[in-house]
Amino acid sequence: MQNLKKIFKKLLIKLINIYQIYLSPMLGDNCRYYPSCSEYTKIEFENDNLFRAVYKSTKRILTCNQLFRGGIDYPVVKKQIKTDFFIKKPNFKYWLIPTDKKDEYIIIKAENGK
Repeated sequence: MQNLKKIFKKLLIKLINIYQIYLSPMLGDNCRYYPSCSEYTKIEFENDNLFRAVYKSTKRILTCNQLFRGGIDYPVVKKQIKTDFFIKKPNFKYWLIPTDKKDEYIIIKAENGK
């Protein structure tokens, strides 16, 4: 079951990448949020539980219209961070900024993150 979830997450991320490369440039910048809804969704699927990512991404996409304000809305995920002091060369993909709640962080994509 766990492998099936991972495969499904990877498939969804690939579909989002295809959307971002081929469809999004044709549709233009219509997203009311930063990061864009597709980037938000991709970050959610890379960093959160499958069902939570589906819920949060669907909620985000449904509020991306003229009835809602939009603005800056970074993904928030729960993480238990374990430090490893023996990392040879750190390659940071995301910055995790702590929130008021325990083990909950705002995710911001790092400049060098691929």
